Amino acid sequence: MTAPAPEPVTTLLVIAKQPVPGRVKTRLVPPCTHEQAAALAEAALADTLHTAAMVPARRRVLVLDGEPGPWLPPGFDIVPQCGGPLDERLAAAFAAVSGPALLIGMDTPQVTPGLLTVDWQDADAVFGPAADGGFWALGLRVPDPALLRGVPMSTANTGAVQRARLLAAGLRVADLPILRDVDTAADAVAVAREAPRGRFAARAREFAAVLTPAADAGDVIGEDALGATA
Repeated sequence: MTAPAPEPVTTLLVIAKQPVPGRVKTRLVPPCTHEQAAALAEAALADTLHTAAMVPARRRVLVLDGEPGPWLPPGFDIVPQCGGPLDERLAAAFAAVSGPALLIGMDTPQVTPGLLTVDWQDADAVFGPAADGGFWALGLRVPDPALLRGVPMSTANTGAVQRARLLAAGLRVADLPILRDVDTAADAVAVAREAPRGRFAARAREFAAVLTPAADAGDVIGEDALGATA
């Protein structure tokens, strides 16, 4: 007889803001309006949650600032974000779960299920660096909020400081590929090209003339250039 597949051991955490105009992706304004920026944020969040839903996991948790909307697929528990700076909010997310956990944000809609599948036999921590110097993923086999508290956030060396914190604790760190967060119009164009079939890319094509004002939108992030349709 075929042995049964092992039970998933990882809890997936997605930390996010409700995509409300004026509260999300404000660095996209200008060239986008607040409404367009929120639409891009919603698409990025929907893509991220859709990918997380495809990964075998013991539990899926959305750590949310705001209220859930139609972008939320089934199968997620909702945990409200705590107040305070980002390091405290990330620490609280890990404190809310037990057992191995992998946390990601809503800013990398190009993430794939394979990147979120962790082999904890060879790692105590998982680290996904972001192109801007931060990090897009952090996994801990034994969640310890103290590993995040005090790490300076939103700086060019945030990722380096966080990874050094993991190594200083004696953890075996498995590194994931560098991904690009969506913060600016240039980021939006690049990520849409990298993951052309998702909801985010479809929104980026819709706003192409705004996101790429110096070039014809069809040449930059149109369907031919992306190699896909929405």
